[in-house]
Order: sequence, then structure tokens, then C-alpha cells
Amino acid sequence: MPKLRLVFMGTPDFAIPSLEILLNYGYDVAAVVTAPDKPQGRGKSIKPSPIKLAAAAHNLPILEPNNLKSLDFLTTLRSYQASLQVVVAFRVLPQVVWSMPILGTLNLHASLLPQYRGAAPINWAIIHGERETGVTTFFIEEAIDTGHILLQAKEPIDKHDTAGTLYERLKHRGAQLVLKTVQAIEQGTYTTHPQPSIPANLLKKAPKIYRQDCQINWRQGATSIRNFIRGLSPRPGAWTILDGKETKILKTSQVAVTDLGPGVLRSDGQHYLYVGTQREAIAIEQLQPAGKKLMDIQAFLRGYQIKLNTKLQ
Repeated sequence: MPKLRLVFMGTPDFAIPSLEILLNYGYDVAAVVTAPDKPQGRGKSIKPSPIKLAAAAHNLPILEPNNLKSLDFLTTLRSYQASLQVVVAFRVLPQVVWSMPILGTLNLHASLLPQYRGAAPINWAIIHGERETGVTTFFIEEAIDTGHILLQAKEPIDKHDTAGTLYERLKHRGAQLVLKTVQAIEQGTYTTHPQPSIPANLLKKAPKIYRQDCQINWRQGATSIRNFIRGLSPRPGAWTILDGKETKILKTSQVAVTDLGPGVLRSDGQHYLYVGTQREAIAIEQLQPAGKKLMDIQAFLRGYQIKLNTKLQ
């Protein structure tokens, strides 16, 4: 069988281990496709994507299309004559792109498909209190995240996991699965199967998360609120309104305090800050007031006086 020639597509650092493992195992990565440089951070300085930096370190050709259907991009992409494209955390591809290689285009998704199709599967799995998730490789087809499955690997979710800690594990677990999948395709030993059919009311989605989706509802139960905060930590960050200002809550625990109304604060002014919920209470351990750095609760309380009857919104 002729040696595989790959084109790799990705943008965030989640994709770096997958690119690195393919290179380490000697695969011919003809080019890397990523998002164009864009403003990032508070200063909005123009920065390259993490995958662009990784590709440049290996002296790989880099394509940064604004328009995935542009003639110039398609002509250049076709010139690399890839037999397989590997996609990890990139944009939705038009058919003219994903159908280009003779062997197709495989995608890595950070969930056990068909559950948690969408842009934020890691966040939503924790928000929903899942105890297990995983990674899936599949061949891209017309509808998003619906293609025939190649391989899957499961990953437990610990009760203390955040989106950040789970992200770190899944990007490496995903890289191993990408390698295993590419090896199977190369050897012609792979099989595919359609995604299981699940009733609509049991199918959990993972849509993109916007700022307005991240406000904490203190009228929910403590467990649901803690899962919500874990699922949005460290980014984009669950937030609440304290003294009229947006404050991110990044780390909490549950405490057996039942006499506080939803959103009502209680503190000794030094060591703890409790917030009432529908049931029990939440102890805030890390937070980030608007315009300030992340701090633990003791540092916050040293500079903040809890007023009587203060309530979060």
C-alpha cells in the first residue's frame, strides 16, 4: 500500500498532541491548515494559533484560509495530493474540502458520539454531571458530527475535574486515538459503523457557550451549581453579580448549610464565604472580580467587607 500523505487541520492547543504524535511516528504531513492570526488577550495583539506555532517549529507548510471555498485555497490544498485529512478542533468544512482526499477526512471529537455533538463537549459533559466521557474518531460527512465512527476511547470524569483538567487529559487521549485510527487506515484494517440512534429526548447537545450563558442561577441546587462552575472553569468562567459588578467564580465546594436563601452570602470575614442555593450552600474557594486577578477566598476577604444581607444575582 502506498504511504499515507496527510494534511492536518486544527487551531487550538488541543490539536497539538495529535499533530506531534503523527510526526513522531514518521507520518508525512504535507501541510497544516489553521485559522488566520487574530487579536488575542487584553491587549488584542495579533497572535498566531497554537497549531501554527507547532507547525512552524517543524517547518511544515501552513495554510491560513479566511474562506474555505476560495479557489486559491482549494487549488493549493489540492496540490498537496493528500490521501487523508486529519481534523482536530477546526472549523466546519465544506464538502469540497472534506471529500477531497481519496481516503476521506477523519475528525477527532471530544465526546462519546453521538452524545455531546457540538462545539463545547467537554464543558457540557461536566455541567451535566457526567461521570464518564471520551473521544471519538469518525469520517466527516455532510451533517456536523454525524459521520460513521472509526474508534472510541472512554475517560472517567472525577468529581473534582474542571473543564480545564479534563481538556488536558482528553487532548492526549485523543492524540493516541488519532494515531491508532491513522495506523488502522494505513494498514487497511479499520472498520466503521454508524452512530447509534438515540431518541431526541435522550440526546445531549454541546452548543457553543456565550458569555450570557455563563451567569450562575443561585436558585438551582448546590450540586447543579457546582457542576456548572466546574464545567466553565477556567474558561470562559461562570459569573455572578456582586455589588453591581461581574465576578467570576472558578472553584467551589458544597457545604451542609441549609438556612441561607438562594444567593445570600455568609462569611466570617477571613476564612470562608458561603452562598445559599435551593438546597445546601456553596463555599467559594477561588474567584476573579472584574478587572482583577484570580484570587483565593482568603485573599479576597482581606480586601472586601461583606455587608449585611448581601446577595448575589
